[in-house]
Amino acid sequence: MVQALARELFLRKNELCESVESIYFGGGTPSLLRIEELRFLIDEVYKNYSVNKKPEITLEANPDDLTATYIKELSKTPVNRLSIGVQSFFEDDLKLMNRAHNAKESLESVREAKKFFNNITIDLIYGIPNMSVKKWKQNIKTALLLDVPHISAYALTVEPKTALKKLIEKQKIPPVNDAVSQQHYKILVEKLTQAGYVNYEFSNFGKPGYFSKNNTAYWTGKPYLGIGPSAHSFNGKQRSWNIKNNILYIKNLQQDKLKQDVEMLSVIERYNEYIMTGLRTMWGVNLEKVKNRFGIKYRIYLLKQAKKYLENGFLIFSEKDQTIHLSKKGKFLGDGISADLFYVEE
Repeated sequence: MVQALARELFLRKNELCESVESIYFGGGTPSLLRIEELRFLIDEVYKNYSVNKKPEITLEANPDDLTATYIKELSKTPVNRLSIGVQSFFEDDLKLMNRAHNAKESLESVREAKKFFNNITIDLIYGIPNMSVKKWKQNIKTALLLDVPHISAYALTVEPKTALKKLIEKQKIPPVNDAVSQQHYKILVEKLTQAGYVNYEFSNFGKPGYFSKNNTAYWTGKPYLGIGPSAHSFNGKQRSWNIKNNILYIKNLQQDKLKQDVEMLSVIERYNEYIMTGLRTMWGVNLEKVKNRFGIKYRIYLLKQAKKYLENGFLIFSEKDQTIHLSKKGKFLGDGISADLFYVEE
């Protein structure tokens, strides 16, 4: 697999014109890679691409993989940012979500990582069945006491064919409640803002200077290259994704072939995507960008569709920056508001 990843990096080296700002090991369990394998893949990126002087190099890791020895060795590599999938600091939550680690490992992995890494982000999940407000506040308090510079938090989603889905269907635990998730999110924004974090994207909170370059690239529409099985790529006008099957992925690359599906995005699709991603961020949607990228009719249409939300205070217009962004009370309704601003062909 590692050799196949390296081969894909080589075969696609002309696809990315921009200098690489971020290298992100994610989408599975990259912390299973040995240190020498990580070094090898990073070297392959530098060998085939133009890389910024100080790129953000992130490794996603499960708490149970982050032993003291692994963290220490990892700190000697070019990896300079850790994303730790904590999810919760409570044992019953982790068992409910079928996580491999326990609450003790959640705490210890972050404490150990802080000895060697300055740039750390942790993931938290809210809206978990039976999670009280008191319990959620305790999760946030524990995260803040760890003093990491970045926190990502996501509402629990129940995927089909999972143990959690079956438990809900059998009525052994209550279903996910949107009103509870919304309440948890409001508490999250309040507590993290008070602690000096900036909610720069709906699910992401960073202290100044610690916004994720990787996350920001997605939400601001920058091109990116996805390497590996199932990996998605975007060049500004088209989206592509690799074959899912690991064995076929490796076999194809051994023959210098890469099986991909490609989707060309229309102007309407690109406009709608910009609206959806832009409204998720603190920077909002820029009217001049809309006009320059898609045409004046889209700017006119956007202002027309946004009028009622501007009037009821769910959207805010900045005259100075020529941007539209979600207000505090409109934030949790962002998906619905975005859908209303989408351009639909007559």
